[in-house]
Formats: sequence, C-alpha cells, structure tokens
Amino acid sequence: MSPHTGKRRTATRRASARRRTRRPGRGRQRADDRLIGIVVAALFAAALVVTVVNWLLAHWWILAVVGALAALAGGGRLYHRQQEARWAAVRTQGLRYGLSQLDALHHTQFEDAVRDLLRRDGCRDATRVGGGGDLGADVKATDPYGRRWVIQCKHRRNGLAGSAVGTPDLQVLNGTARQVHGADVAVIVTNGRVTAPAVNFAEQQRLHVVDRQTLGIWASGSRPLWELLRAVPPPRRPTALS
Repeated sequence: MSPHTGKRRTATRRASARRRTRRPGRGRQRADDRLIGIVVAALFAAALVVTVVNWLLAHWWILAVVGALAALAGGGRLYHRQQEARWAAVRTQGLRYGLSQLDALHHTQFEDAVRDLLRRDGCRDATRVGGGGDLGADVKATDPYGRRWVIQCKHRRNGLAGSAVGTPDLQVLNGTARQVHGADVAVIVTNGRVTAPAVNFAEQQRLHVVDRQTLGIWASGSRPLWELLRAVPPPRRPTALS
C-alpha cells in the first residue's frame, strides 16, 4: 500500500467521523426548534384566551344578550315542532277515506293511504317501502303491542270490476313476509275482489286478507285494523293499551 493511499483512507475515515458527530447535533437542534415553536404557540394561545375572557368579563352583557337570543331561537324551534306534531296528530286521528276515494288513487298513493291509516291506528313507524325489489312488502309497521306488520297492497282502479287477487299474490307474501321481513302479521290489502282459493290459502298459511268490505270499514272508521281481523297474534310486550 502506498503512503498516498493510506493518507486518503485516513482522511475519509476522519470526514465520516465528523459527519457522524454532526448529525446528532442537527437533530437535537431541530427538536429544540420544534419545542420552542410549540411553547411560543401555547403562550400565544393562552394570552389570546386570557384577553378574550377579560374582554367578555368587561362586556358581560353581550353574553347575556347572546344567551337570551339563543334561548328564544331554541324555544321557537321547539314550539314550532310541537305545534307541527299536534297538528299531525289531529290530522291522523281524523283520517278517513271513502272507497271511491281509494279507487281513484294511483297505486303508490294507495300504499301511502294504507301507511297513513296504520299511523292513525298508532303505528308510529309505519313506512311505505313498495317499489321495484320490495319482495312483497309495500308497507311495514310496528303496532303499539310490538307486533311487526308487513302489508302487500293490491290496488284496482275499477274496484270490484277489476281483476281479482288470487293465490299467486298470496304465495309471494307468504314466501317473504316472515322469512325476509320478519313479520308477525302478514296482510294483503285490496280495494277489489279476492278469489275463494286465495282466501282458503290465506287461512291455511296464517295470512290475513283485507278485502274491499273490510277496507271500507277500516278506512272510514276509527277502529284499528287488528280489531277487524281474526286470529291476530298476541301482543309481543305488555303496553298501556293491552
């Protein structure tokens, strides 16, 4: 090995050692800078908070005014919601339909009418879910006794003169109401006719049929649907109504 080569290697080792000794110093410097920045920001935030608090204490009446306005606004919204709920309850309790009115509805409006009648009966969560892919459920609801209702609606524009509801319609409801939708009470509602085989099938499968006559009584009166049907399952839970 030549003397020059040995000198170069020695110089390289010294330079590497200097770089290794410098790096920790730079890292500590960056950490110190970050810490100083955090402390300065915290002191600035604390000073700002103290300034704002002192200003609010000197102008306390502003807080009182803002609080009063917020209370008035909140009270106004609450009163408005309560009034809307009261009027909705009044409209629901007085809801009545004649068969001619139901005949004139579009089939989606007929489903809405069935939903609203259930709400009138006390099923607060009654919802129309009819549409493509509804799997035989047009309206779902939970009655005040905890029973889950699944209803399929069959609207006939011509009423009794329209096509009759047959066994295939009941078979669709029977196949999905309990297994898919978890129904305690599965019902088919129509403003038209129901064939005798369909009625027999419903009795065999513990389904309920609301034909035109039953619908007319339900829609025009104040009796809940479960008082008009036979063999409705018992309440799931005790309530004030039971």
